[in-house]
Amino acid sequence: MHIRMLFALMILSIFSCTPEGGNPGKSLEEIKLEGASNSAIVRNPVSANTPVDTVNIAKITFEETKFDFGDVDEGKIVEHVFRFKNTGKVPLLISDARSTCGCTVPVWPKDPIAPGQGGEINVKFDTNGKNNLQKKPVTITANTYPSTTVVQLVGVVRGKNALNASPQ
Repeated sequence: MHIRMLFALMILSIFSCTPEGGNPGKSLEEIKLEGASNSAIVRNPVSANTPVDTVNIAKITFEETKFDFGDVDEGKIVEHVFRFKNTGKVPLLISDARSTCGCTVPVWPKDPIAPGQGGEINVKFDTNGKNNLQKKPVTITANTYPSTTVVQLVGVVRGKNALNASPQ
């Protein structure tokens, strides 16, 4: 008897839920808009349901997006500063900068960059354990469109074995 009652309550609870999460009479879009926080809007300034406004957003413009560090010996720390300017109309907020591995570490400004102002992203690449051609991308996430921008360190690391090899 108790099992039948429990089963009936489960069925009743499943069918009593509305697709809008318990808000009858409201569309899913209205509920999404009500729940949107300012931080969500800053991280995602455009929506798939509205036309893209590429005028009234922050824009990050780098002096260079690729730095060729040339040939270096394994074990050297390669450092480079990527300079940028906010060429948009609202403050630029960089929420993240990351590389594909722990050997490449970016440091970025945490405070908003006003329109017309600039900033720097410092990148360090530890070549220890690396050799041959290296391409180290750093993906910057900000309140821009598109929301990610990639800068890259490129160069050749001469491995330790290559340094100790005798000429033939």
